Amino acid sequence: MPVFNAKDKQGGKAYGEYMAKWEKQLDDINKAFLDDPDFTEVEDLEENLQAYKAKFIECDQDGSGDLNYMDVKYMMEKLGQAKTHLEVMKMIREVDTTNSEAINYTDFVRMMLGPKSSVLKMILLFEGLGKPKEKPTGIPPKRDLSSLP
Repeated sequence: MPVFNAKDKQGGKAYGEYMAKWEKQLDDINKAFLDDPDFTEVEDLEENLQAYKAKFIECDQDGSGDLNYMDVKYMMEKLGQAKTHLEVMKMIREVDTTNSEAINYTDFVRMMLGPKSSVLKMILLFEGLGKPKEKPTGIPPKRDLSSLP
């Protein structure tokens, strides 16, 4: 993915144009996966790709077009799965095919769709389990002594 100049990310209209270019590039990569015969049997492929794109954009804090060490560390902490520096570097190395010490979008999608199971993939797939349960609202139910622990 080409890196844009810092002036493209300055804010306002320029930032909107930068994000539009970036999302178009991600959509082009998604289209390549949709057209790839290796992935025709994947159920709900188009919806999954849109979800992966949204997650990738959310986690790419610096807008560089890839998930570097700090982006992955932020993602793990946000999911309640804080990792050490070495654990994060190992997760990136498991996925990175370009030896750039970062995860580009193509590598990210291949990780999520591929048969190989990485630590990062497992955490992302089960992130819903780590979310706190909603607290009940309304009047609490009446209890008696036998229901106490």
